[in-house]
This record gives sequence, structure tokens and C-alpha cells, in this order.
Amino acid sequence: MTWEKTTNGVTIRVEPQFLDDRSAPEDGRYVWAYKVEIENHGTGNVQLINRYWRITDANGHVEEVFGPGVVGEQPVLDSMQCYTYTSGAPLKTPSGLMEGYYEMRDEKGDQFRAMIPLFSLDSPHDTASRH
Repeated sequence: MTWEKTTNGVTIRVEPQFLDDRSAPEDGRYVWAYKVEIENHGTGNVQLINRYWRITDANGHVEEVFGPGVVGEQPVLDSMQCYTYTSGAPLKTPSGLMEGYYEMRDEKGDQFRAMIPLFSLDSPHDTASRH
């Protein structure tokens, strides 16, 4: 499933995938990869400066991650350009939620937050509920 949200002309799509081969449910380790597409629908370029993630597991434990760029890059997207990357998230529970934002800067130097849609991390090991 793909989640999508548009803020100030920047569309963010996220597609999570459970990684059974990297997970160890017997040890309380569940791992997901997530592919992110960032597409600039504005008329000028934008640069991704920082990222913020809020990761909540099924027990309500929250982890927050803030830092420069994504996967070591601070990409500049021209109008109608798309940037794609893949990252991952481990949890101690078989399901959870992620959301956040990217701090972006437009070509005028103005900063704004491009919101990342709330999306669920569901594994086949969680039969109680789906988000």
C-alpha cells in the first residue's frame, strides 16, 4: 500500500514493506524497508534540508529522529523532478506507525515543512489488527 500527501506543491509518497528475512519475531525484532518518493510540483526548485520522523510501536513507545538530509543527501529538486530513496525501521513489536516531515527550502530561501503522511507498519506476525 502507498500513502501520499502534498504540501506546498511537494508530494510525498511512502510505500513500506516488511522484511521477513531481516526480522526475528522470536527475539522481538521486526524490520521494515520504506521507499519514499518526493516530487516537486512547484514552479521553482526546492531542497530537502532536514528530516523528522516520529515512529510509534504497537505498545505506544515513541522514537523521534531528526537530522540533516536523507540517506546522507540533501537533494535539490527542480520543478516536476522526483527524488526516490529507500530506508528502514526496526521495531520491537509486529506493527507500528510512522509520520513526520521534511524541512525544505525553496529557491527564494524560504523554508517550509513538507508533511510525510502517517503510514502503518504491519507485519504478517500481527494478526490482532491492521492499521
